[in-house]
Formats: sequence, structure tokens, C-alpha cells
Amino acid sequence: MRRTLSWLTLLTLLLGILSACGGSGDTTAGTTGTTAPATEASPAASASGAAAPAAGGQKTKLRLATWAGVDEAKELDAILAKVNADAANFEIVQEPQPADYYTKLQTTIAGGQAADLMWLSQEYIAGYVERGALLDVTECLSASDQPAAKLDDYFPQVLQTAQFKGQTYGLPWISQPVILYYNPKLFQDAGVAEPTADWTWDDFKSAAEKLTKPDQGIYGTAFNDWPPIQMFIWQAGGEVVSDDLMSSPIDSPEAIQGAEFYGDIIFNPKYAAPENVIKEQGFGELAKNGKVAMFFGGAADDLDYAHTKDPKFAELKAALPPKGPKNRTTFAWTASTVVNASTADKQAACDGLIALTEAIHHWKIVAPRQSLANKETIVASVPLKEASADVIVEAAKDMRSFTIVPAQSEWDTVFWEQFKDPLFHDKGSAADLAKTARTELEAVLQSP
Repeated sequence: MRRTLSWLTLLTLLLGILSACGGSGDTTAGTTGTTAPATEASPAASASGAAAPAAGGQKTKLRLATWAGVDEAKELDAILAKVNADAANFEIVQEPQPADYYTKLQTTIAGGQAADLMWLSQEYIAGYVERGALLDVTECLSASDQPAAKLDDYFPQVLQTAQFKGQTYGLPWISQPVILYYNPKLFQDAGVAEPTADWTWDDFKSAAEKLTKPDQGIYGTAFNDWPPIQMFIWQAGGEVVSDDLMSSPIDSPEAIQGAEFYGDIIFNPKYAAPENVIKEQGFGELAKNGKVAMFFGGAADDLDYAHTKDPKFAELKAALPPKGPKNRTTFAWTASTVVNASTADKQAACDGLIALTEAIHHWKIVAPRQSLANKETIVASVPLKEASADVIVEAAKDMRSFTIVPAQSEWDTVFWEQFKDPLFHDKGSAADLAKTARTELEAVLQSP
């Protein structure tokens, strides 16, 4: 699984088997998004591929681009049928592209044939905004009285991924906090107490060491550039990108502390599955097959109920991630629906965006709104999540998404090549690598 790639590219390579945005029963197995490297597609699109305004009382046809696979697309079509039946001025038609989604999307934008509504994962929105590809929906949302348009109900750390320079360019439809899935049988066999809400990094690391039995092919945990190293840097009180998007303070004492914790565990057979084992047996598969005792996954993963559908899988339970020195911040993968700047009927597109978002918030978990991040909504959306719902609700209180910059792909490439990859492979200390990488990261941030 390990390659010298950015995390955006890595997640793309996992698309075929790991889809956090898949149907409610899909397994992300340690990744929480479907992404692809950004390219410099031109946004100078005509409206030839977008919807035509409604005339004579007819509904405007809105094309919706998604990365949905077959099962997920069927579920979404059923949702769209209800949304369309209630709509007065639009009809949304889904155009799923589960393979090479972003490559095809960029091509359609450049050629003026892009859909009216589009799914974008968090790392793309700022860049698309700067290219002029997305419609600013700030005013149309403020004019709406629909629940999904009320921005003050969204978790701020999630909503910011759909905003840029104070304006809003879409609505988040999912916010998956990372939680800890663990194997109670492996804990029992090793005589280790199960995770509690009071667990710290030290508790996690100590348990991972006791649970690791290389001669039996069993490991305490598994890191593989997942969960994101940022999560542990945040838990130590550090940051990788400043709020003003101009600096990358990865050489702060706090950031280094988080990176050292991560670097000491990843691929270290004392605590975790080695890189060759992950490559041979699969990352998430190690947990599902009972070979990893503790695995960080997204809240919507089926890791906690896969055994109820197929007895060959190990029974896993859910727990909160361990607390870091400063907090228990957990990463949340986020995706939004955005509007093509070239859509012909902007009001219909905005109305469709709001109605679609409301519907998805009762399908995908966790809905990124504070009023819906509760056990009742989670269980109603995915009944098989009932046993884990309380943990998910608690994790959502501490979730945050990445701070995204317009040149995200370039920044991430430097972060991987100059910092993460050498750290993961013992080619330098966190402190030394961070000092060198920071200069290059900030050059990307500050470039015109």
C-alpha cells in the first residue's frame, strides 16, 4: 500500500475496495474519502452542459455528478425520486462516475459540459473556487428558510471546508469522525483491558505492545498513512497549516510530539503491522480478519457489524480514540455538494442543493449538523450502527477536517515527500525533517 504519493493519490488507489462514501453498508477500512490529485483544468466553461431554465411551468433538469458505485447510486436514486416529487422548480438526475471521477470532472468543466451539481471531497473546494468553477451560494442560502440552509447548525470545523475567504460554495453532506474499532477477543486472549474513554496515548501504545504477537501474525494496531498524522499533531496542540493559510508550523514542539508518536508506531512490529504485511494481506482486511486488535476507521465503516453479515469476519467494537497530551481531536472526512458556476438556472440549482443536502443528511452518517449528530438520527439512517452510535456521537464533538489551501495537491506532495515518507521509513527525525519541509511547504502557500 505504501508508495511515494500524496495522501490524495493514496486514497484514490484505495477507491476500488475502500469507499467511505459508499452505500451505508460499505467499509472504508481505514480511509474516509474518495479523492484524486487535483489538475489544472480550466473553469472557463460555457453553459452548454448545464441546465436550461424552466419555461412554461416545467421543472429545470439539474445534472448531479457523483462518484457513487452501483449500490450507492441505487440508494441515491431512491432518495432523488422523493426529492424530485416534492420539488416545484427542479428535477435532479444523477450521473455517477465511480471510476476516475475527478479526472472526468475536470475534463467536463474545461469543456463546458460539467453537471450543475457536483460532489467534491474537502481538499478540492478551495482550488476549484480559485479557478472560478464554483458558484458562490452564500446569498441564496441566507434567503432560504430550509433547515439544511442554516449554516449556524453545521459543525464549524466541517463547514469551513465548503467555504473560502468568507463565502460559502457548497453544503457538506457527511462528516465522518475517526473512531477506534477493536477486537474484544484479542484483548481477552492477551489479558488486556478493553479501551475506555480515559485512554491516553500511553495506554494505547502499551496495549498495542501487549497485543502484538508476530509469531501468530497478530498486531496491536496498524498505521499506513492512515489515520492522518495531522490527527495526532492536533491532539498534541500542533498545526500543519495556520488559520491564515500562510504558514506550516510543523516544526513546533507540539507538532513534533505528535509526529514522533506516529512515527514510532507506523510499521513498527513492536506495536503495529509491518509494511510488507499490510501490502500482502490488505490494510482494513487485517482488522476484519482478526489480525489487528485496534484499527482507526471512519464512523460509517461497517467494521463493527461486518461479522453479522459474514461470520468469517471478526467481531469488532467501537471506542473513542485515545486522548493526546492536549485534547482528543479526531479527523473527520468531509464531502460537499457544490454548484457549477456555469449552471443556467442558479435559483433552481440552489434550491436543489438545499433539498438534496437535507435528504442526504438522513442517509449518510454522520450528518454534519449539530442538531442531527445524535443517536436517533444515526440509527434511523443506519440501523446496524446502534451499538456504536453513542461512541460516534461523542467522537463527533471533537472532530475537525483538514485546513485546505488552494494549492492543496502541491502542498500535500511536499508534505509527503519531504516529511511523512522519510519519517515513516526512519530516514530522519521528526524535528530535522520538519525544519526542512516547513520551508518548502510555506513556499507553496505563499506562491502567487
